[in-house]
Parts: sequence; structure tokens; C-alpha cells
Amino acid sequence: MNFSFNLTIQEVIKLISPLFAILCGFIIGVLFEKRVITNIKKLADKTESPYYKILINSIQGFSILWFSLGGIAVATSIYPIPPGIQSLINKFLIATFLASATLVISRLLVGALKVYTTDEQGISPLTSLFELLTKIVIYSLGVLIILQSIGIQITPLLTALGVGGVSLGLALQTPLANLISGVSIVMSGKVKPGDYISLPSGENGYVIDVELKYTVLKEITDNVLVIPNSKILSGSFKNFSLPDKMMVFPVTLDVAYNSDLETVEKITLEVANNLLQEKITEEDATEANTFEPFIRYNKFDYYSINLTVYLRIYEQEFFEHLAIKHQFLKELHKRYQVEGIEIPFPIKSAYFPPQKIDNPYNVQ
Repeated sequence: MNFSFNLTIQEVIKLISPLFAILCGFIIGVLFEKRVITNIKKLADKTESPYYKILINSIQGFSILWFSLGGIAVATSIYPIPPGIQSLINKFLIATFLASATLVISRLLVGALKVYTTDEQGISPLTSLFELLTKIVIYSLGVLIILQSIGIQITPLLTALGVGGVSLGLALQTPLANLISGVSIVMSGKVKPGDYISLPSGENGYVIDVELKYTVLKEITDNVLVIPNSKILSGSFKNFSLPDKMMVFPVTLDVAYNSDLETVEKITLEVANNLLQEKITEEDATEANTFEPFIRYNKFDYYSINLTVYLRIYEQEFFEHLAIKHQFLKELHKRYQVEGIEIPFPIKSAYFPPQKIDNPYNVQ
């Protein structure tokens, strides 16, 4: 069989032009990614502002897709395509671009919120649950915009989702209870990563994250506790990091009855002040100096006079006050020995009732 190809130069150009447009779009995207984005990223690394890095990291990788989509759009305008197919291609291009834009916006928003809320210690109160909910909201809006852009009515879809959501909620009561509890915990601001909390059931530790179903704590022994969100919200808990990390802690002492209480108070406060002054840094000097340690005598115990010394420190870690208490007792014991202040130990007097002479069981 003999085939004859009678193609003119114009027809060849007409066939090759769409492919050339798509290829040019892809190549321009690759060059833009390799040269422009990479150089901008290097400049952003040299700046102190982290927002430039977030912007570059958010759009990195999408420039190739966007230029390729532009090449496809140019190709479809060059080559004659039936209207039905042209409409499908246009909807595909719009949906793809909007989906990628949704991902970029999600990256930008989550990254910017992390940077904005991160404190000086590098801890961000944003939890993975908050990030997940933020992404769900952005993705949901993106899907609705995409459906509306390609001509799909979203009103019936929203109605169906509402009816289905009620049925799904009844079937997933426990997971939804933990989810809602997690949202309440995050929105209340009473628990955030970096806080040290204690539950009545005995669990305590640093909050690592508030997830979809659980709140994750890290004990001082580096063990990880996974607690359902509903358990935290339904009960009481103590947050040692609120309203700030300034802690007042008592130290209970006993001195002998023959002690001069004025001297005891003077020496004890002197030791406490000297110790706290050594621990005060420039960052918390203003706050720490507003509080002076003080003593309150509590009661006459059966072998000693009981008193309590109240100390306050600004601690980065929860257990720093234990080290302060440890050092305070060591130095105070040494000072009491020098000053001759006695720290008594319990002594109970034994009472023996007098024996009767006419007791037949009295043995001499």
C-alpha cells in the first residue's frame, strides 16, 4: 500500500506549534525554578526575616507546573480543538491551577502563623490540631471555589454534606468528642506546647502537642504520655506555666524553742537573698527583684517551732525550683551550724503511771 503525505510547511508548523508551546512552558518553568527561585532563596537565607523563607518555600516546586499550564493554554489556543474538548481542557487547567494555589496559600498561612507565634525559646503554641484544622478550612474553601469555577453547583453538595455529617457524627461520637475537646483546648489558650501541666489522676509533664484525638505530654524521665483530649477537658488540671513561669514555692523548716526568732528570720532571709541573687539573670532581673523572700512562723510544734520560707524564681524549666530548694537547704544548714541555731529532731517524753502498792500483780 502506498501512502502519500502532502503536508505543506504551514500545516507542519500548525501541528508542531502546540507541542512547542507546551515544551517552552515546561523549559521556562524549569529555568525559573533553577535560576530565579534558587537565587531568591539564597538571598532570603541571608536576611533575618523568616517570612521571605516561608514565601519561597511555599511557591518552590509550583513554578514548573504553572508555566506548563500556561504552555498548554497557549497550545490549545493555537491548534483548533472542538468546543467540547476545549471546554474540558480549560476546566482542567483552572482546577489544577486553583488546587496548586490552595496548597501554596495553606503553606504560607501555616508557616506565617508558626513564625508569628514562636517565642524567644523557639517554642510555638500552635499545635498539630490547629494546623490540621487550618488546612482543612483552606482546602475546603479551595475545593468549593474549584467546583464553582468549573460550573458545578455547590448548594446541593453542601446540603448533602450537612445531612451526611449528622449521620457521621452519630456514628463517631467518641472520636468527635476528642476532636471537639482538642479544639476547645487549643482555642481556650489554657494549654499550649511548652507548658507543664499536672492532672488529678497523677499524670504530669510538658505539653508536646495537641493532636486530633490526644494531648501528648513528655515526662521529666523523657517518657511520653498520650491522654485523650476529652479527659483533659472534662476534669481539672494545673498549669504551672500560667500566667507566666514565675513560681513561688514554700520551704518548711523547724528550729528549736530556745532559738532567737529574730535572728533566725534575719539569717534565713540573708541566705535566701544571696542564693536568689546568684540565680537572677539580666532577662528576668526586673521581675525577680520585685519579690523578696519572706518568712511566716506557723505554729508551736510538739518539739520545735515551725516556719515556712517563701521563695520565688523565674524558671525556664519546671524543675529548676527543686535545684534552688536543694541548694538553699544545704547553705542554710551550714549557716545554722555556724550561728549555733539548732534544728531539732522529734523527741517524745515517755509517761509511766505510778504503780499501786496493793496491786497483786506488782512484781518488785
